[in-house]
Amino acid sequence: MSKKILILNTGGTLSAVMKRNGLIPGLSIHDMEKELQMVSGDTNIEIEDFCSVDSANIFPEDWCALSQRISECRNDYDGIVVIHGTDTLAYTSSMLSFMLRNINIPVVITGSQLSITNPVADAMENCRCAIHMAASRIPGIFVAFNRKVMLGCRVSKVRSLSFDAFESINYPNIATISSLGMKIDTLAVPERTGIFKLSNSYSDKVCMVKMFPGMRTEFIESLADQGYKGMYIEAYGIGGIPFLKYDFISALDKIISGGMSVVVGTQCRYEGTKMNVYETGKRALDIGALEARDMTGEAALTKLMWILGMTEDVKEIRDFYSINMAGEMSKA
Repeated sequence: MSKKILILNTGGTLSAVMKRNGLIPGLSIHDMEKELQMVSGDTNIEIEDFCSVDSANIFPEDWCALSQRISECRNDYDGIVVIHGTDTLAYTSSMLSFMLRNINIPVVITGSQLSITNPVADAMENCRCAIHMAASRIPGIFVAFNRKVMLGCRVSKVRSLSFDAFESINYPNIATISSLGMKIDTLAVPERTGIFKLSNSYSDKVCMVKMFPGMRTEFIESLADQGYKGMYIEAYGIGGIPFLKYDFISALDKIISGGMSVVVGTQCRYEGTKMNVYETGKRALDIGALEARDMTGEAALTKLMWILGMTEDVKEIRDFYSINMAGEMSKA
C-alpha cells in the first residue's frame, strides 16, 4: 500500500518567479503539482498552500499556525513535507522541533536555492528526498537538502549561494543519498520520550545579541528596560564575556537579578561552549547565565522563546533549558 504524504507550501525560492522588484514566491502548489508528482515515486501525495512568502517574512506567529496545521492532520498522513524558503528555514525547523515534540510521523522541511522553473535547479531533487524521507515512517522533524537529511534542530544555513547550503551542526546526518540509494542512520534519530501534545505557545520578548569589541554595557541593560524577558548572547570562543574595561558580567547580573533569562552561546559554528574553563565564562555561570552548549544559534534562540511561552518561573526555565528536549544538545 502506497504511503500518503501531505505537502504544505509556504513559498520561498522554490516557488519563486521574477517580478519587477526581483524574485518573489509566485507559484502555487498547484502550479508545481506536475513536477512534484514526477518525483513522488509510488507515494500518494496531496498538496496544500499554507502561505506564499519569502521566508524573510516568516515570523513566530507563522510557526504557531504551521505547527497547528501539522498537528491537525498528522493522523491522516504517513508523513508531511513543508516547502520553505531557505533564509529562515533553520529557525522554523528548530521551533517546530519543540512545538511538535514527540510527533508520531516524519515532518520534513525542504526548499531550494533555485526556483523549480529553472532547468538546472536543485528544487526537484530536494523535494524527491523530502518526500521519500516523509514516507520512511521514522518520526521527527527533519530537513532535506542537497541529498542529505538532517535533524531539524541541528541545522544551520552555512552558505548563501551554493546548493550545499545547510549543514548539520555538531550532529551526524540522519540520512544521505548516493548511488546506493537513501541510507538512514537510525542510531542518529532521537527516541520519542513521550506522547505527542501540541505545544505551540511562545514568547516574542526574546532577543539575540552578538558580542563585539566595543559594545557598551548600557545596550545590554536597555534591552531589559524595553521589556525583553529572554536574551541569547553569542559570546566569544567557548563562552567568554568581558568584565574588565566594560563589565558585562555586572550588567548581566543586574538584568538576571531583575528576572531576565540569559543564555550564553558561541559565535563559533562548531563544537559549542564550555564555560567552566575560563574566568570569562565561569563568572557568567556564577551569576546564573544558562549555557547553550553545542546547540545551534537557531535552536538556542527558539528553545528560549518556546520555554518562556510556557513559564516565567526562573527555576522552571533553568530546568527546561538544561534538558535535551528534541536532540538539540548533546549530553554534558
